[in-house]
Amino acid sequence: MNVALINNSSTASNLLKSGYRLARNLKKDFGIIAFVENKVEKKNQIENIEKYLSLNDFEDVQVLVRQNSVSNLAVECEILEASLLMIQWDDSMNKQLKKYLKYCRDLRIPYLFFKNDFSEMNFQKVLVTVGFLIEDYEKTQFASAFGRFCNSQILVLQANDYGSKAGRTVNKMIQIFNKFNLNYSVEKAKSDSFKLDKEAIQKADSNGFDVVLISASRDYGLDDIIFGPKEYHLVKKSRVPLLIINPRGDLYTLCD
Repeated sequence: MNVALINNSSTASNLLKSGYRLARNLKKDFGIIAFVENKVEKKNQIENIEKYLSLNDFEDVQVLVRQNSVSNLAVECEILEASLLMIQWDDSMNKQLKKYLKYCRDLRIPYLFFKNDFSEMNFQKVLVTVGFLIEDYEKTQFASAFGRFCNSQILVLQANDYGSKAGRTVNKMIQIFNKFNLNYSVEKAKSDSFKLDKEAIQKADSNGFDVVLISASRDYGLDDIIFGPKEYHLVKKSRVPLLIINPRGDLYTLCD
């Protein structure tokens, strides 16, 4: 199931249309989840969501309003066996962004902060960043899904590093793309791995990409805790939806 977390159905139209389209393309169920504080809010939220769905001809959508804290987001996604999470976001909520990123740290699925002023996504153009971290290979399965089920044009932006780690990951990635005869291209970035995501977002904005696949921080250092991790600053500034993928330490033996 693909899940959309909303706080206000009246401003979530482009998010819901995008999430619904993607779920249909991927042949997944689609669910709308919201967290409320009391029974009155729960009743009102359900009524508002169902009214929106009825007026916009959505079919077979699960409405999942929880009288619970949004801090339980990862647990709820695991219970629902969700495969992708889209989060409604408004710039007025930026003070809460660090908290939401913390709530998402335990997710084993990709998640996307969808700002209210984003356009509806058609998933025609997808940009994938590949740096020196071995976990960047995890983006392959999600990029492949876009290519297979949405006929997306995939651009792999490879970090301009001195070492060969990014290149090896790209070579492994394109082996999978070739198996499915996907429409892809590989481009060498101007930036190294540390500045790659910033360049990717600027490129995506200038060239009409629908989404950028990035990796979340592997670990939080002191600066990340105080000032926020890299994804915090990227989400705040990006004018393109970012699909964030948590590094899976349980799949790799990490070494220096």
